[in-house]
Amino acid sequence: MAPSVSWDSAGLSGRLQEGARQLERSIDDAQVKQLIAYLERLHRWNGVHSLSAWKDPSALLVHHVFDSMSVVGPLERYAEGRPLRVLDAGSGPGFPAVVLAVMNPAWSVTAVDAVAKKIAFVRQAAAESGIPNVAGLHARLEDMPPAKPFDVVVSRAFGSLVHFTAQTRHLLAPDGVWVAQKGRMPNEEMAQLRDDLQVFHVEPVTVPGLDAERHLVWMRKVEP
Repeated sequence: MAPSVSWDSAGLSGRLQEGARQLERSIDDAQVKQLIAYLERLHRWNGVHSLSAWKDPSALLVHHVFDSMSVVGPLERYAEGRPLRVLDAGSGPGFPAVVLAVMNPAWSVTAVDAVAKKIAFVRQAAAESGIPNVAGLHARLEDMPPAKPFDVVVSRAFGSLVHFTAQTRHLLAPDGVWVAQKGRMPNEEMAQLRDDLQVFHVEPVTVPGLDAERHLVWMRKVEP
């Protein structure tokens, strides 16, 4: 079944550039091309495989690309110019992993999801869109071996902070950080975290085109 809404690459490219400007991120023509190519493939696959609840191209741009791009600046400030190894926990069809990888080609980004068709899409769409620094991994997070720990573990709508940190604790470097993208301030979830975890920063972020609260919750391991 073909998508019912027509695709407008030029219009979406313009909106992507404007959204990046609002988020104070520099984006070149090659990066725009990569993200629009990836999003177009998501639009096509979505008509058959239901990879995202959002079907309209404009909604895909706002709820996936812009929402993911809102974490790029904060992570770049944290990185201070060093390349990061990033794990995107419960990545779904590749967000924020793909956006992080496109905006920071020196970073190594791994998208993990337990749904096979979503990771199959990430692998194929990333390859076809020319995004070599993102890898798709079909796995349950708790079963992943901690072969090489990650500097940052991120999530969008993964679940509670307790569940997020418990499922990925063994994958985070000792001095690494968790960054959870949340809607409203999750005060109750933060109060339920283990004593050896610390919320050291919470920052509000604005997503272009989205009239809703968004916060980034930064956490790290500490001595109990």
